[in-house]
Amino acid sequence: MVEPFVPEGEIFEGIFRQNEGIPEFATYVNGEWVFTGKTAEVRSPIDGSLIARVSLSDMALSNRAVAAAYSAGRHEIRDTPGEKRLEAFLKVAELIRDSFDDFVTALVLDAGKPLSNARGEVTATIERLEKTTMEFGRLIGDYIPGDWSAESLGSEGIVKREPYGVVLAISPYNYPLFISTAKIVPALLAGNAVLLKPSSQDPLAPLLLSRVLQLAGIPESAYHLLTVPGALMDSILADRRIRAVTFTGSTEVGEHILSMGGIKFYHMELGGKDPAVVLDDAPLEETVEKLVKGMVSYSGQRCDAIRLIIAEEGIYEQLKRELVAALSKIEPENPLEDEDAIMGPLINERSAEKIEEVYRDALEKGAVPLTGFKRKGAYVWPVLLEASREVLPGLRAFQEDVFGPLTILVKVSNEDEAVELANSSRFGLDAAVFSGDDSRARKVARRLEVGAVFINEFPRHGIGYYPFGGMKDSGIGREGIGYSIETLTTTKTIVRNYRGRGVWDYI
Repeated sequence: MVEPFVPEGEIFEGIFRQNEGIPEFATYVNGEWVFTGKTAEVRSPIDGSLIARVSLSDMALSNRAVAAAYSAGRHEIRDTPGEKRLEAFLKVAELIRDSFDDFVTALVLDAGKPLSNARGEVTATIERLEKTTMEFGRLIGDYIPGDWSAESLGSEGIVKREPYGVVLAISPYNYPLFISTAKIVPALLAGNAVLLKPSSQDPLAPLLLSRVLQLAGIPESAYHLLTVPGALMDSILADRRIRAVTFTGSTEVGEHILSMGGIKFYHMELGGKDPAVVLDDAPLEETVEKLVKGMVSYSGQRCDAIRLIIAEEGIYEQLKRELVAALSKIEPENPLEDEDAIMGPLINERSAEKIEEVYRDALEKGAVPLTGFKRKGAYVWPVLLEASREVLPGLRAFQEDVFGPLTILVKVSNEDEAVELANSSRFGLDAAVFSGDDSRARKVARRLEVGAVFINEFPRHGIGYYPFGGMKDSGIGREGIGYSIETLTTTKTIVRNYRGRGVWDYI
């Protein structure tokens, strides 16, 4: 049985208390850690054990957070010199490094991550914070001379990048620490106040992060944690004081957010159905290794996981044999019992049940199982299905963003068919192309309707060093170092008129 999560670091004293042997965590609003008296249970996907309780915000407390962010926070963070904001984020990185084990343990117990995945996420979060120093240059605007139009002679303009004011950041369960940080940091750096709504599935790492942000000196009115039930989010979304929303999650929830939020700015990183196009000259051993990692890393619970492999007929049969052989050696493990586990559980048993439903649907419609199906509670073994081009469009596994270790393999005659099939998806987040001929790979990459293409590599967003974001039903806007700053700021044009003052002597 998984033991309750009790942070060992002294800095986390005061943000939780023991309640009948289970730690109860407060929520964070306007610089205060508040025990609301109403809590939600946090259960580990490893075995369903109760590991913590989290104080829930009601509508009154949530309104208090929005009011503080709007009336004071957006002004205080904007009036904090940029240099001081950078210093605070570097302090956050230092504090997370000092509390590394607490953050790793939270991710393992709360999200069911294998130890290597949890360590990787904490390390990536630290690096993301340290790379903040690369971002502020994106806040530099433009100077526009007026003498290129008769209408604007004698004037000049500057175009500034400015914050929206109050940003609502909604983070998902799959990378609760990293994605929360990757939304909070550029928003605050740009001068916005931030309200963070973490996933209810695994809120513990964001809670620890909130404490670290407080200790690093982020103005208390400029950052708030919304541990609210999903039923209250519609009212919060509709609040006109919130001027921008940044969301990572499913396309369906994204569409709901758009419908409820009204007129404001939206950044959306939504569902994916990442295809991997394998051309017949691809290096087989390397390609199989990359494909498998792209399929099973964090049990496929990644928006950039490979869910469709499109292979030319010249390499198809050999590729199929090698994939089946590689996948048959991988199975999910309890991350507390096997530190070298490649896969752990899905986030909950319902997610595992959905994978099984999608698998059964595929078989009923003509897909062929290459690995079979095995599930034990929230643990699902890697699934590879074979489908013809005719069968594929009708499968739920193709139509939906399946968040788990299930991938479809399809044979095509040539690269034109491969591109056509990949582009037929309603999603367009990422894609991969495997080929021994760089010119062929580049040609295919140019034609794929996605936000990012990885050549001879599986899709992965990492720390956001390269920008990422989707096309079609996969999203709006881009994230990444520097690019998130641009996404979470708008422009203001200031025009000065100097006509008749002799600043310029025109011929």
